[in-house]
Amino acid sequence: MWRRLIYHPEINYALRQTLVLCLPVAIGLLLGQLQHGLLFSLVPACCNIAGLDTPHKRFFKRLVIGGSLFAGCSLVVQLLLAKDVPLPLILSGLALTLGVTAEISSLHARLLPASLIAAIFTLSLAGNMPGWQPLLIYALGTLWYGLFNWFWFWLWREQPLRESLSLLYRHLADYCEAKYSLLTQHTDPENALPPLLARQQKAVDLITQCYQQLHMLSANRNRDYKRLLRIFQMGLDLQEHISVSLHQPAEVQKLVEQTHAEAVIRWNAQTVSARLRVMADDILYHRFPKRFSMEKQTAALDKIARQHPDNPVGQFCAWHFSRIGRVLQSNRPLYARNLMANAERRLPLIPALKSYLSLKSPALRNAARLAVMLSIASLAGAALHLQKPYWILMTLLLVTQNGYGATRVRIFHRTAGTLAGLFIAAATLHFRVPESYTLSAMLVITLISYLIVRKNYGWATVGFTVTAVYTLQLLTLNGDQFILARLVDTLIGCLIAFAGMVWLWPQWQSGLLRQNAHDALEHDQNAIRLLLSPVHEAPAMAYQRMQVNQAHNTLFNSLNQAMQEPGFNTQYLADMKLWVTHSQFIVEHINAMTILAREHTMLTERLAGRYLESCEIALQRCQQRLEYDEPGSSGEANVMDVLEGLPHGPLSPLEIHLHRILGHLNSMYTISSVAWRQRPHHGIWLNRRLRKR
Repeated sequence: MWRRLIYHPEINYALRQTLVLCLPVAIGLLLGQLQHGLLFSLVPACCNIAGLDTPHKRFFKRLVIGGSLFAGCSLVVQLLLAKDVPLPLILSGLALTLGVTAEISSLHARLLPASLIAAIFTLSLAGNMPGWQPLLIYALGTLWYGLFNWFWFWLWREQPLRESLSLLYRHLADYCEAKYSLLTQHTDPENALPPLLARQQKAVDLITQCYQQLHMLSANRNRDYKRLLRIFQMGLDLQEHISVSLHQPAEVQKLVEQTHAEAVIRWNAQTVSARLRVMADDILYHRFPKRFSMEKQTAALDKIARQHPDNPVGQFCAWHFSRIGRVLQSNRPLYARNLMANAERRLPLIPALKSYLSLKSPALRNAARLAVMLSIASLAGAALHLQKPYWILMTLLLVTQNGYGATRVRIFHRTAGTLAGLFIAAATLHFRVPESYTLSAMLVITLISYLIVRKNYGWATVGFTVTAVYTLQLLTLNGDQFILARLVDTLIGCLIAFAGMVWLWPQWQSGLLRQNAHDALEHDQNAIRLLLSPVHEAPAMAYQRMQVNQAHNTLFNSLNQAMQEPGFNTQYLADMKLWVTHSQFIVEHINAMTILAREHTMLTERLAGRYLESCEIALQRCQQRLEYDEPGSSGEANVMDVLEGLPHGPLSPLEIHLHRILGHLNSMYTISSVAWRQRPHHGIWLNRRLRKR
């Protein structure tokens, strides 16, 4: 029982965040310096936004960088304000200067909003204390945050990575169950495929997340993480075999009916799903796995395969479930990988600065957008003579996300949560509650808010708003006077953030779809070229398979975001959705070919060369059709023309996959032509040729 409480992701996270925030307040209360304790607790909020609690091999180096940026921004704000430099100019300059952090790495990109929030906190402190005190607060606050989290992660060793791996196995269980339910319960494929693809992409997202965490921890050189690295490689094997498809679901349903294997396939899928959920709990709660065997289930599939030798479903399911069972029984991956050799390296400062100064840099666009929005927000606060104008700035930074859809959702949750929180605070402030009871209630509310913040930001905002009002009450004894001001500032900040995402250099995903589709085809081509080469290296194939899955995942996420954007051609997005579905089938065939290349004899060199040439021609035609659609530009020939001269008799399993890939490419070629004519006439679509962003 205690393991489920202590190691539960939400409880563990809430305890950590609550303690790191509230302990300074408790110490300040004991020392008779409650106000300084409350101010000191603001610094961990900046550290949390900056991601300084992320386990990393350079943990203390990032901590020093973060603390230096916070203190530096505070000092710059104080010095420039003393020289009567306009606040909009100060904030825009800081945003543009710190924007280079996004070019260094995605992890460093979080330093930009965190440093700006530190600068905004300084606005509330300037004039109320000596200039050196905010610097000391930021330095000591960052040090406290870092030491506390270092001790916490030492105490709960491996927990962040275990949480990600546990979530991966749980999603693989859901995906396995959903996939084979589609084949055995006669569900309409057109309605069932989109949620199935979403589950597949979620699993790929988690694989990417685990992969990044392992690199950040240098797991290949740390003995404590060797077992978790093996569990991750097992997850890759399981994802390979679970995600592989025979061909179109409607056709497979007919073949399943012919073999009368619905119950047996469902039995195997449910057994695998149940075992994966048990493994997810074992990983999360630090338990040793118990013995497992699914020999009876795989034997039943083998029997069906022998009874129906001409039906591919039996052989397909028997072979893949036997491999899945081997992984689950042995608790070891099917083969060794050297994935850690392909580390994602961060850019040094000078090359990052050169890339940042390019007009094509997304980091520069984001920094410029923030600079303009902060300038407008500070001017609006001054023009309206608001009591706490820096609340507009904080709201703006907290709701601005990467992309229109995420920002819109965050704005809604922030507005609704703030409104509800202010209503609760206004109703309860009239009760004269002793200070000790007030602090105890704030502690409980903070704990509950952090328990739900990762799943429901809106409800968590209610709690954070209540604690913010009571913090002002404890500091100024007139917190009720700021309730209306807080509401007005929140609404203004959300309005400016929404307008900025729509009108200030927006990066519409519908305009990036074609580039992402082009990149996905490029990765498909690289994978097929490697699979049909004379020499097969398992580590290289494994890494390339991951690249293919991640490229398609980027395309799939881009499509989902585009469908939430306003004012674009819905028919175009519907066509691209069909295109992405065919692309997913190609990914599944590449997953299957990777397995075959590792465990079976491949094609002869001459035949492999012919197939490779045909696939490359088909892929390039699809890429050309994505770039432009003009008569004679890519020829009016059908993609399936490349099948001429290829064998059409009895085909090997690898050849079957190659033929089906060419069939999907033919459909994608036709869809590309239709989508081109219905393309959005804005942004990147105004250019005839694709450009790398």
